[in-house]
Amino acid sequence: MRTEEEADRAVNLYADLVRRICFVHLKKQEDVEDAFQEVFLKYILHEEIFESHAHEKAWLIRVTINVCKDMLRNPFCRRVSSFEDIDYEPFYIQKEEGELLGCILEMPQKYRDVLYLFYYEGYSAVEIADIMHRKENTIYTWLGRARKMLKEKLGGDFFES
Repeated sequence: MRTEEEADRAVNLYADLVRRICFVHLKKQEDVEDAFQEVFLKYILHEEIFESHAHEKAWLIRVTINVCKDMLRNPFCRRVSSFEDIDYEPFYIQKEEGELLGCILEMPQKYRDVLYLFYYEGYSAVEIADIMHRKENTIYTWLGRARKMLKEKLGGDFFES
C-alpha cells in the first residue's frame, strides 16, 4: 500500500489526465468522479514499484481505460448519447475544444483512445501500442481512420488553421 504522500503526489500530477480520459469514455460528470476515485484507490493499493514516472503514468492510463470499460459494461451505467446532452463545461476541457471534442465523443472507443493519447498526451504510436496492448500497425491504422473521420465531420479547412 502506498503512503499518503505518494498518493497526494500522484493525484496532483495526474488528476487532469485521469479525468479527461474518464470524460472521453463516460461523458457524465458523476461517472467521471466515480471512476476517478476507483483509479486512485487502485493506485494506492497497488504495491509494485514503478520504474519511472513514465511507467507510472502509462500504468494509470491503462487502469483508467480499464475502469471506464468496466463501468460501461455495468447495466446500471447511464450513458450520455451526444456531446449536446452534456449540460456543463467540465473544468478540465478547454472551451475551444468543444466542436472537436463533440466529434471525438461520437467515434468508436478505440479511436477516441488513440486520438487522446496521441494528440493530448503526446505519446507516439509505439508507446500507445504498448499502453493499449496492441500492435504498432494497429495503432497507425486507428489513427489514420480517426483522422479521416474527423476530416469528414469537420471539413478539411478545420485542420489547415
